[in-house]
Amino acid sequence: MPAVSKGDGMRGLAVFISDIRNCKSKEAEIKRINKELANIRSKFKGDKALDGYSKKKYVCKLLFIFLLGHDIDFGHMEAVNLLSSNKYTEKQIGYLFISVLVNSNSELIRLINNAIKNDLSSRNPTFMCLALHCIANVGSREMAEAFASEIPRILVAGDTMDSVKQSAALCLLRLYKTSPDLVLMGEWTSRVVHLLNDQHMGVVTAAISLITCLSQKNPDEFKTCVSLAVSRLSRIVSSASTDLQDYTYYFVPAPWLSCKLLRLLQCYPPPEDGAVKGRLVECLETILNKAQEPPKSKKVQHSNAKNAILFEAISLIIHYDSEPNLLVRACNQLGQFLQHRETNLRYLALESMCTLASSEFSHEAVKTHIETVINALKTERDVSVRQRAADLLYAMCDRSNAKQIVAEMLSYLETADYSIREEMVLKVAILAEKYAVDYSWYVDTILNLIRIAGDYVSEEVWYRVIQIVINRDDVQGYAAKTVFEALQAPACHENMVKVGGYILGEFGNLIAGDPRSSPLVQFNLLHSKFHLCSVPTRALLLSAYIKFINLFPETKATIQEVLRCDSQIRNSDVELQQRAVEYLKLSSIASTDVLATVLEEMPPFPERESSILAKLKKKKGPGAVSVPDLEDGKREGGELNGGGERGPDSAAMSASNASTPSPSADLLGMRSAAPMSAAPTSAGSLLVDVFSEAGPAAPSAAVNDDGFLRDLEPPTETSGLSSELQTPVDSPFNASSRRFVCKNNGVLFENQLLQIGIKSEYRQNLGRMYLFYGNKTSVQFASFTTTVSCPGELQSHILSILRATKPVEPVVEGGAQIQQVLNIECLTDFSEAPLLNIKFRYGGALQNLSLKLPVTINKFFQPTEMTSHDFFQRWKQLSQPQQEAQKIFKANHSMDTEVLKAKLLGLGTALLDDVDPNPENYVCAGVIQTKGQQVGCLLRLEPNGQAQMYRLTLRCSKDSVSLRLCELLAQQF
Repeated sequence: MPAVSKGDGMRGLAVFISDIRNCKSKEAEIKRINKELANIRSKFKGDKALDGYSKKKYVCKLLFIFLLGHDIDFGHMEAVNLLSSNKYTEKQIGYLFISVLVNSNSELIRLINNAIKNDLSSRNPTFMCLALHCIANVGSREMAEAFASEIPRILVAGDTMDSVKQSAALCLLRLYKTSPDLVLMGEWTSRVVHLLNDQHMGVVTAAISLITCLSQKNPDEFKTCVSLAVSRLSRIVSSASTDLQDYTYYFVPAPWLSCKLLRLLQCYPPPEDGAVKGRLVECLETILNKAQEPPKSKKVQHSNAKNAILFEAISLIIHYDSEPNLLVRACNQLGQFLQHRETNLRYLALESMCTLASSEFSHEAVKTHIETVINALKTERDVSVRQRAADLLYAMCDRSNAKQIVAEMLSYLETADYSIREEMVLKVAILAEKYAVDYSWYVDTILNLIRIAGDYVSEEVWYRVIQIVINRDDVQGYAAKTVFEALQAPACHENMVKVGGYILGEFGNLIAGDPRSSPLVQFNLLHSKFHLCSVPTRALLLSAYIKFINLFPETKATIQEVLRCDSQIRNSDVELQQRAVEYLKLSSIASTDVLATVLEEMPPFPERESSILAKLKKKKGPGAVSVPDLEDGKREGGELNGGGERGPDSAAMSASNASTPSPSADLLGMRSAAPMSAAPTSAGSLLVDVFSEAGPAAPSAAVNDDGFLRDLEPPTETSGLSSELQTPVDSPFNASSRRFVCKNNGVLFENQLLQIGIKSEYRQNLGRMYLFYGNKTSVQFASFTTTVSCPGELQSHILSILRATKPVEPVVEGGAQIQQVLNIECLTDFSEAPLLNIKFRYGGALQNLSLKLPVTINKFFQPTEMTSHDFFQRWKQLSQPQQEAQKIFKANHSMDTEVLKAKLLGLGTALLDDVDPNPENYVCAGVIQTKGQQVGCLLRLEPNGQAQMYRLTLRCSKDSVSLRLCELLAQQF
């Protein structure tokens, strides 16, 4: 880089900065700045031409003023003029000013681009680097469009200086991150990958950042980088610190490059080539061996660099999960860090061991550190480290140590930081259920959980213990006895009262033989908590009281007196009042046989995945729960039966069929999950019909126990696009377009000649679609034309014609890409899709391509948020048979929860939470906006993981829309 001459010190700038610093007040600073701005403006407008030094000085002052927070509205042209200077310092200041102040929409952008092009083609390495830095700093889409095709050429050119290659690689990385669709490597791919073999370590370090980013998006195109990365890593790891003297950091050879190489390898599975894999294993073993060696320096920089490589290597070992020896060695190495004096190292070790605990090869090795982890949970000062320790205990738990870990977590819970208590409660509940062989221990654990941290025990936890107690005959008596004893405490959490009321109402007769827990004693104990509870809990206790009348006739008079008092039958809460009146009447007029039938014991809940585990996954985020799902854990003597999502209070509903549904009455929000044997209700009935498990089935099909139709033919797959360029479009919606029902961006079509990308946006009944045509060959396309047509009724009645803002260029050069913009207006609902016809000449031969554009009726959805009450009311209104469309079909893709949510949101509707009584189902609402009318739509998707099937139900205010949406969506899941 050129030396800065003595005259480049810019004394005037130094004086101005000194004046600003010496200002005593804000007003004085503004006054000095205004004076300087006036002086600069007069200099720029004066008749006398300024020399390069003066321009540079004044532009620097403007830049400094801007950085102080003041607006600058002049001087841009002078900065652009500096770009044409042959002096480094003047050109540098010009580029600096442009990088900071010039907007990408500026009128000067063309002049700037021309100056940059001149510098890039100058072959002066200093000027080329300045131009590349400017492109990367601005990083706009306009910059990408102008230079994305030029920079790869500079990067791989044989005569490019090493410093320029580094800048080019990082500049291309910046453009790829901002505009990935414009940075197309194509023919440059192999040459960019081979930069890993470059002699200059700086070039390799810059190139690997680019290759890692590209590999994450297009792993197949860059898979040849694996062998080169292993080779380069092997040379670094086996070298001494003196071999790479210029790139050795505190006796550690090239630590940054080593970490980047290890991170790149994590983008790919283990190498298939035995020699490459053996060399990589040898590298990883060497890194683990070096970690055991005594440090060559006591400086913290040495240990930081060494440990950075070690942790990245361990991450790669965990990613491969195929080398038992390396996994165990990694675990032992991390175990040494658990007692390290550095907090950051302890945190990282705990975090990495959480992942190791999920591997079958290293799980036992992780368990050997249980005492150290428990000690960390108790003694660590940093709450984030304690949270990681809790995560690790959760991950390493199995049947052999479950009781110890749960006991330690319960002990810690009493003093745990408030921010992690809810998560700790969920983990204790999951572990207690998953590894419970003795169900009495499970009941004790959950009741202790409620006693210690009742405020943090969510409804899912106490629902779950009730479900399990009901499904296990052998634990019902013990649960009744234990909860009765727990309720005798003077201070009792409300969740304990809920559990006690439900269990004693169902199984209080099992302990009634003991005089200390006689029926009247049980009732008085529950009623002593009544006045302290909230309305939902009081409603549950009233249901328990009516159950007592059935179980213990001797308590009838006492309970009727309670129900008859003014505080109950004239309660201000309508739910409590209604229950009291109906229960009192039921106990008075019903015979013993009728009462026993109406208030019979709750049937077992159907087996399902624990809702607690689902709540923990939602809280931690996808992929954060390291233990397998509960349904994977088979126990001796059967599984802990999952809770069919049906509330404990449904007994009260059977007692009072006339009761009006309300949020306070239905504690689990799942009253409407009718038994499978129940007769189907009419379409016009209330919520039971809307969300019943059986649902309105087709009369000709049999329904199995899961509520899905049996003996169905799987949906037939329509054929995809032809591999020939002449593409058929006779299918209603060809396979390429079908992929865009739930997304707006992507590649619509690609073959050996042409790639068509699409990016679209919609608002109300209007839309705009950007089409990108890329020539993948080195030969130009001539006579390139595109035509959009709306066949049949689509053009005249349904969808307005798609108008191109301007025609496409007739010639597409080899390796080039052109863009076309289409405007869309939806007049009314439609079912067909517009056709895109493309014609061009390639090598003298005429090519003709026809595609269906992915314009579907759901693109004009506007999401609609609705409360549960509004949704149910609207669903009931849309009860005409022609307004509903339903389809039951086999799952075509993975039934992953996050993927399903993403697709439903991509559909354009609002995904409504806590509306469907079954949390496994999905409920959506939206309005389709057309020019002529609005069409309201409600959707319900019921997945059945066991049968790998879905039931999709749509109700719309227009019947044709229901059928079309049902047809579209059935292909997406």
